[in-house]
Amino acid sequence: MKILGFNFTKIHIEKKKDFFKELKINSEVNVSDIKEVKQDILKSKGELLGIKFRYGMDYSPDIAKIEIEGDILASVELKIAKEVLKKWKNKETPDEFKIPLFNLIFKKAGLKALELEDEMNLPLHIQMPTIRKKEESSDK
Repeated sequence: MKILGFNFTKIHIEKKKDFFKELKINSEVNVSDIKEVKQDILKSKGELLGIKFRYGMDYSPDIAKIEIEGDILASVELKIAKEVLKKWKNKETPDEFKIPLFNLIFKKAGLKALELEDEMNLPLHIQMPTIRKKEESSDK
């Protein structure tokens, strides 16, 4: 699968509280639509698929929410594209397509979420590297 386009169509963040006791951060990714894209401009060896997604993060209990939606244009091998479109009729996707797709969404939307969390003074949803002073050994 080759990614030809990745665009955010909606970015929403809402912070309700500054109190983070018992904070739990849950994230989810949903694909809302997959369809074949017909076009004559791009020359691609594979089939073009248009994918709509939603990435959400919930800071509970009722602390904050992040919602990110977007579109992806992907070139997919013909065999895999046919299988994806067939399974999508039942809102399912094959793992060889779903896993790299979700990893891409987590990467791109997760980076955007980090930026938004920083701007809104929310705890980050992933642990950032930190530098610590080296502890001296007591056996000299």
